Amino acid sequence: MDWMEFLTIIVFVFAIVMIVAGVFAAYFGRGKSRLVGLTLVIIGIVVGLVWWYLVTQSNIELFSGMEVWDLMREALINIIAALIGALVAVGIFLVAVMKS
Repeated sequence: MDWMEFLTIIVFVFAIVMIVAGVFAAYFGRGKSRLVGLTLVIIGIVVGLVWWYLVTQSNIELFSGMEVWDLMREALINIIAALIGALVAVGIFLVAVMKS
């Protein structure tokens, strides 16, 4: 994996987390929290769209030659796998602690 693929995964994850956190804050928050949540959603969407444009539509040589959709699919699979592994480990830890 080269540094542009690594950077793409970072930006992709950043955008997804900002959108999810923003929706969560906007839905459950009150007052300023809702405004902060909406801001997070907008930031996530803008960052995602700008990066998408750079890697798919622009003619900038730095961003060309990447298979972005395959990379994002692999990144999403890796993120889901890491989350499942972490949740299983935390679950086993909690069961072990509660049984002792």
